[in-house]
Amino acid sequence: MATIQNPRTGPLADLRVIELGSFIAGPFAGQLLADYGAEVIKVENTENGDPMRRWGINVDGESLWWPSIARNKKSVAIDLHTDTGRDLVRKLAAEADVILENFRPGTLARWGLSYDDLAAINPRIIVVHVSGFGQTGPRATDAGFGSVGEAMGGIRFTTGDPENPPSRTGVSLGDSLAAMFAVIGTLSAVHERERSGRGQEVDVAIYEAVAALMESSMADFDIAGVLRGRTGSVLPGVAPSNVYPTSDGVEVLIAANADGVFRRLCGAMGRDDLADDPRFAEHGPRGERMAELDAMIGEWTSTMTGEDLLARMEASGVPAGRIYTAADTLTDPHYAARDMVIRLLNSGGKQVPAPGVVPKFSRSTPATPVAGRELGADTDAVLQDVVGVDAETISQLRRDSVVR
Repeated sequence: MATIQNPRTGPLADLRVIELGSFIAGPFAGQLLADYGAEVIKVENTENGDPMRRWGINVDGESLWWPSIARNKKSVAIDLHTDTGRDLVRKLAAEADVILENFRPGTLARWGLSYDDLAAINPRIIVVHVSGFGQTGPRATDAGFGSVGEAMGGIRFTTGDPENPPSRTGVSLGDSLAAMFAVIGTLSAVHERERSGRGQEVDVAIYEAVAALMESSMADFDIAGVLRGRTGSVLPGVAPSNVYPTSDGVEVLIAANADGVFRRLCGAMGRDDLADDPRFAEHGPRGERMAELDAMIGEWTSTMTGEDLLARMEASGVPAGRIYTAADTLTDPHYAARDMVIRLLNSGGKQVPAPGVVPKFSRSTPATPVAGRELGADTDAVLQDVVGVDAETISQLRRDSVVR
């Protein structure tokens, strides 16, 4: 079968990545690298491939998540439980820049695919590990999904309403953060390789990716005795910055906590007196009277529609925005203007919307993403073009169920 048709462009167009593993954290990192133009060869098991092919909402038997998380990637189906399959991966590694994997620590070593094994073949290889707890430490070999990383990283304790148990954010935040750090680590190692000429390992733990997001919460507790917890829609001591009601039920977030911005909000409300009131004129006193201030603002916002309120905030230079749903993102003109809604044609011929490429590049613009491929769609082409396996050998590998 033919390989992906879109030409590789973008800042990483000269980079070849072999993606091993499945689910979210590793594959999302692979998606981002592919978004930036890297050639990402996704190695999947020969039976069913990555479970993400079936995760989430399915329509006509196809996951609506798969076209995006596998976009721009080449699908190669190899049975890694066979010696021959693992040897094919070694040959791919010899021609690659990066191995990206999210197996449980120790798995690759048991298969003879450890960093040392691969570096002996290709000293420039960079092996990026993504796991729940990292490659070292007492819990290194424990199973660790993103939800556990969110719990141990601290974000769950601070998410939700204070009257309720810790809450999930609604998306796979831990996995996504780990993927982003994996991309940062990959690019850092590629940059360092330009000086040293050598590859290295990059070790990303999901719980650490979450913990890195937790601002000064450790110092707050250790030094000041303040334990950050769940605060709902507000940030304690910072006001006004909350979600406010409107007459038509639209919820609008207004962030006017800086002194100058608060003064502009007061002008829009026709309450210039509040900007000069010592109870509200400065950041500290406003935070102490958050509930009182929010009540006054909410009473005012309730008198107008969401559209009118947003127009008033824009005219006054006050940061504000609707609480968006997916329906809003699909129709928002700013999303459209910045290509943040793209449509990927899946194997069933359905146009599947997905987020666009982030960030934007002024010159080395990546190609428009192409939806995730059918399992094994690029096996023959990759083995022939990258590894140099002839057609007769590939046919035998297929008969032996080593490849698909």
